[in-house]
Amino acid sequence: MNATLTPPSPQSTLASLATERPEAVRVFQRHGLDFCCNGRRTLADACREAGLDPEALVREIRAEAREEEDLERWDQRALPDLIDHILARFHERHRADVPGLVEMARKVEQVHADKPSCPRGLTAHLERVSDELEQHMQKEEQILFPLIRRGAGPQAAMPVQVMEMEHEDHGRNLAHTRELTTDLTPPPEACTTWRALYQGLAELEREVMQHVHLENNVLFPRALRG
Repeated sequence: MNATLTPPSPQSTLASLATERPEAVRVFQRHGLDFCCNGRRTLADACREAGLDPEALVREIRAEAREEEDLERWDQRALPDLIDHILARFHERHRADVPGLVEMARKVEQVHADKPSCPRGLTAHLERVSDELEQHMQKEEQILFPLIRRGAGPQAAMPVQVMEMEHEDHGRNLAHTRELTTDLTPPPEACTTWRALYQGLAELEREVMQHVHLENNVLFPRALRG
């Protein structure tokens, strides 16, 4: 951890902690704290809503930092480098992973349709998620990211606002996925595909939250400042 940084505290925002201390992301994900769309809340406020002890989470972040000193600080890299990272780390991965999750969901719904625990409606939901993610990423790749690369970020307020609104839609989609899957918990009778599907959906949730965080809390504010 960079010793010049202000130590984490309950009054730090989730966004600032996740940005300056990437190890905090793992802690937030363990406890189900939304650090992307709702990252402007303080840790104290977020913990109060979730029934958690903020001081305990501060200790977890510090403990996590001992093993994560070499994590990348994207708030300190050039904007084109950050965009390249988002494209390679998230856009490419979403396109590679989501179609397989849709197919697994279709198989589970077909094979286990007679079971009360079957996640009915999950396939159709994931198809919508896939379509919305693809449309969102194309807007970034074709409109917003080229503006930022040209140094025209301060003129991108409207595209940024649209992207942030769509990020909130992504958050609602993640919440609905959990509703359809009993909080991503496979039932005792779940087959291997069913369990792999829920594991993949949990990973997709982590990926989308990190993706949204880097854009909402790092890329967009820096780009708009110019």
